[in-house]
Amino acid sequence: MSTETDITGHYSSGELLQRLSAVLTDDGANPQAPTIAAMAPYDQFHGRGMEATEELAGLLDAAPGDHVLDVGCGIGGPARYMADRFGCKVTGIDLTPEFCDAARHVTGLMGLDGRVDFEQGDAMAMPFGDASFDKAYSMNVSMNIADKAGFYGEIGRVLKPGGRLILSEIAQGPGGDVDYPTPWARTAASSFLATPEETRAGLEACGFTIEQVRDTSEEVLEFGARSRALVDAGKKPLHRAVQLFHGDLASESMGNTSRGVVEKRLIPIEILCRKAG
Repeated sequence: MSTETDITGHYSSGELLQRLSAVLTDDGANPQAPTIAAMAPYDQFHGRGMEATEELAGLLDAAPGDHVLDVGCGIGGPARYMADRFGCKVTGIDLTPEFCDAARHVTGLMGLDGRVDFEQGDAMAMPFGDASFDKAYSMNVSMNIADKAGFYGEIGRVLKPGGRLILSEIAQGPGGDVDYPTPWARTAASSFLATPEETRAGLEACGFTIEQVRDTSEEVLEFGARSRALVDAGKKPLHRAVQLFHGDLASESMGNTSRGVVEKRLIPIEILCRKAG
C-alpha cells in the first residue's frame, strides 16, 4: 500500500456525512442548518479543538481583503471560523476526498461557500499559482509528510513575500518512540515526526523567518484533564472529532497521544513565521 493510500485510508471510512448528521442530532443541533458552535466539537480535528483554532487565529490576524490558505483543511472547521471571524477569503486543500466533499457540503449549509472553497489535492504539489495567498496556516498535518523541506517550500511558493505562516504540529520529543495508533497514523509507517529544532531549521532553510515557537504541552494536558472531568460527570467531552473520524480506534489513539505528551515522547508546538521579502 502506498503511503498516500495509507494516509487517506486512515482518515476516511465512508458515510462521514451520515455520522456527522447523527451526532449533531444527538447534540440537539439541526444538521441541515449547522452553526460554527454546533460543529466545533467535530470539525476542529486537532489537539484542543476550537481553543487551539482561536489561538492560531489571533496569531494569523487576517484582514477582510486577505486570501488565506489552509493546508490540510480536514472538513473545513478552521477555514469556516477564519472566514467568519475576519471576513477574509479562505481556500483549503486536503488529500482526503471524503473530507473535501464534507467540507463543501457543510460550508454550503452555513452559507459560507462564497468566501470558503476547497481543493482536493496534495500539499506537496498544490494547484495554485506562485504568491497566491496573503497568509497561510496548517494544523496537525506535517506529521503525515516525510519530505518536510518539500512541504515548507511548497507553502513558501504559494505565499506572497512577507506573508505569515502559522503551524500547529506534534513534534518528536526526547522521551522515546511513539506508541501507535495515534489520531494521525495507524502505524509508524505513515508517521513522520520531526523535533522542534528540526522543524525550526527546516523552515529557516526554506526562507522563513521564525518569530515565535511555543511548546503547548501544558495547555494540551490541561485541556485533556477538563475533558476527562466532563466525561466522569456523565457529559460529553469538549473535543469529539477523533471519535467521529476513527470510531473504536479513538480511545486508544487519544490515550497514546496523551501518554506521549506526559512522557515527552510527543511535544505539541505552535510556530509563527514569515516568508522573506
